[in-house]
Amino acid sequence: METLGTETAFEVLAKARALEKQGKDIVHLEIGEPDFDTPKNIKEAAVKALYAGYTHYVPAAGIPELREAIAEYISKTRKIEVDPDEVVVTPGAKPIIFFSLLAYVNPGEEVMYLNPSFPIYESVINFVGAKPVPIPLMEEKDFRLDPNHVQEKITKKTKMIILNSPENPTGGVLTREDLKTIADCAAERDDLMLLSDEVYSRIIYEGEHESIASLPRMKEKTVLIDGFSKTYAMTGWRLGYGVMRKDLAQKVAQLMINSNSCTCAFIQMAGVEALKGPQDGAEKMVAEFKRRREVIVSGLNSIEGMSCKKPRGAFYVFPNINKTGMNCRELSDYLLNKAGVAVLSGTAFGEFGEGYLRLSFANSVENIKKALTRISEALKNL
Repeated sequence: METLGTETAFEVLAKARALEKQGKDIVHLEIGEPDFDTPKNIKEAAVKALYAGYTHYVPAAGIPELREAIAEYISKTRKIEVDPDEVVVTPGAKPIIFFSLLAYVNPGEEVMYLNPSFPIYESVINFVGAKPVPIPLMEEKDFRLDPNHVQEKITKKTKMIILNSPENPTGGVLTREDLKTIADCAAERDDLMLLSDEVYSRIIYEGEHESIASLPRMKEKTVLIDGFSKTYAMTGWRLGYGVMRKDLAQKVAQLMINSNSCTCAFIQMAGVEALKGPQDGAEKMVAEFKRRREVIVSGLNSIEGMSCKKPRGAFYVFPNINKTGMNCRELSDYLLNKAGVAVLSGTAFGEFGEGYLRLSFANSVENIKKALTRISEALKNL
């Protein structure tokens, strides 16, 4: 258990809630959760499913209706042929990360992953006894891959490479060129798998989402992760899925049987409606995120001591704070306690996050502007 990490966002949220109980006003830019309500048609589908009797056990890999809808959706959006038997539905997308590593990676083998990145990757790599090998994402390259880093660090022990695009925490987006670099490395190794976390695939502001599974010969080597939390503001519903070759899907379903039995039946029916029903709610949310992106990037770049790249996807900014003279952990604590703004330190996402903060703009423009004013005033008082 000592090898298992955590998500700092929830720790900072708890600290912020404690300060609020003391009467302090806090602007929450720490948690990666859309502040929108789940679209009405999705909620109505869940209620209808409840009354229709979807309250019992269902297949561990997911109900046929949802697996078929997911297969159709991924086939269309990633331009690959997906069979429902290649889909495993889980309570949130995190179990796919966990189960994929448990099913495929042995102790002592190596797993490459982006850094800074979602902290659960490194946590689970350590938990299964594998060796985490970070691939640095550098600001000067717009938080994209340096092909040399990949080629230098891959070894005979490398068993899996974890990708995330659009990326948490930087908002960076991997290009087709980046993905080809990874694909070329993977093609040389029969036993090397790719774990592609694409939960922010619908929250992209310029260009189109690129999936490594779409590249030649990569579908069979890829576990594609997606879910409903971000796209449809369904974080509390806990509904995600993985798409992978059938033999691995059977093993992941076996892990589901041994841990969760199955994913909640009526929530899965809501997932069918999410994919097949109107998409205007999701589209309006992304349009609003894009508007907020302009406000927060412009505001951060106007604050002395900070500079911020414009993210191409997700709903995070990752400003450089080196000129403030404080490390990221000190500054995040200072902003919470002195300015009433909850943010995350860059190192909450790995060693290469030092010198940065992560701010979520999944909050109103009014609150973002309030936070920017408070940050600016707090930095003047350093």
